[in-house]
Amino acid sequence: MRQTNQTQVTEFFLLGLSDDPHTQQLLFILFLGVYLVTVLGNLLLMSLVQVDSLLHTPMYFFLCNLSLADLCSSTIVVPQALVHLLSRKKVISFTRCAAQILLFLIFGATQCAFLAVMSYDRYVAICNPLHYPSIMTWRLCVQLAVGSWTSGILVSVVETTFTLRLPYRGSNSIAHFFCEAPALLILASTDTRTSEMVIFLMGIMILLIPVALILVSYCCIIVTVVRMKSAAGQLKAFSTCGSHLMVVILFYGSAIVTYMIPKSSKELEKLLSVFYAMVTPMLNPLIYSLRNKDVKGVLRRVATRNFPCKVGVCH
Repeated sequence: MRQTNQTQVTEFFLLGLSDDPHTQQLLFILFLGVYLVTVLGNLLLMSLVQVDSLLHTPMYFFLCNLSLADLCSSTIVVPQALVHLLSRKKVISFTRCAAQILLFLIFGATQCAFLAVMSYDRYVAICNPLHYPSIMTWRLCVQLAVGSWTSGILVSVVETTFTLRLPYRGSNSIAHFFCEAPALLILASTDTRTSEMVIFLMGIMILLIPVALILVSYCCIIVTVVRMKSAAGQLKAFSTCGSHLMVVILFYGSAIVTYMIPKSSKELEKLLSVFYAMVTPMLNPLIYSLRNKDVKGVLRRVATRNFPCKVGVCH
């Protein structure tokens, strides 16, 4: 337990990913490219879902919500990281740091919930296709979406409260490129075991439980697919779920190490946070659009309708 007579910290210094100027320039170019792809990809995917009735299905309704959470979580982190990569003084006020922790947790926890909901949607579609329309009604879809956002908000409020209730009177240097609860707890001037336990319990609720539901869903899906007599049906089922599983492995794997294993390497945590804060929000629209025939078909029709001469259909 650390006890000091210093005043409460009013601002924090973010150490970032590297001190080397050349490395920071390379990271700026890389992060800027990732963020632009994230914004354009997610906005494009949400727009396609809105404009074409073919995509007015439960799967794309959930995907649209996931894209919104991806876009917001990335926007909470990346623009500030870009500014700090070009500036010498990487300072953030206590209030802005608190807001960043809260908002990033809200959208991150909501992502966790939606990934689990989407795995259930695929489970019903593949394992019980005849009853899919009667099970996945729009009323249930809205309830699942509201529940996902609500759970994300509740978990984030609890975790943020137990992080910020601690006194911070010593060092104000955060070994990270943005404000995140595990990195901030290290600077607390008192015993952090209660807060660490709360974060661990919240991790069980929003990380381990959804992962367990996803694994159960995919086990059932695999069993059903293996029993299919049609090779084309097997290929289509695995293709539909393959992109979802790729996102799950990247997102949950990196988040679990950071939030569920507090004694892990700080350098490793910073590297993993790049994956769930930047890379995964960029990959979601790319994976779902490039691997999905419905999305590619809608994109082609929209492009043909709006830019006919550029896609070779001029008369």
